[in-house]
Amino acid sequence: MSHDAHEGSAASYNILFVCTGNTCRSPIAAAAAEAELARRGWLHVRVASAGTAAAPAAPASEHAGAGLREVGIDISGHRARAVSPELLDWADLALGMSPSHLATLAQLGAAGKSVLITEFLAGEGAGQSVEDPFGGSLDDYRRVYAVLTAAVAALLDRLEPILAP
Repeated sequence: MSHDAHEGSAASYNILFVCTGNTCRSPIAAAAAEAELARRGWLHVRVASAGTAAAPAAPASEHAGAGLREVGIDISGHRARAVSPELLDWADLALGMSPSHLATLAQLGAAGKSVLITEFLAGEGAGQSVEDPFGGSLDDYRRVYAVLTAAVAALLDRLEPILAP
């Protein structure tokens, strides 16, 4: 079987995580998703992150990097970027952290494929905004990582029927 035929049978699925500055929540969510996708062996799912008001090329916040290093994830190479029509064209699903992010995505024409990241959680935190830890303590970032890890797992559980290899 040729490489192209294999690509056709396991078409890639692209998930975009969106927050405000692309230095805290969305890079944490993308890193959590990459770790969970690797654990599940879903090599055909790609993730990226962007911000609705990102300062291009800004690094991830210090606490975001430190908190992820605690769980063995290195995002030192992360650089912020603004959400764009090109990124939204690439994405099959865009996940915002708060209703304001969804409003921006809708203005950019992506309302049909945008949802709050916590929408897939059952119970506590379901459908709620993910607090912005920017300027907060390392513990604030650890809490956000825990919420985003749970939200990513719930999302992938929901997508499993269509995405599991």
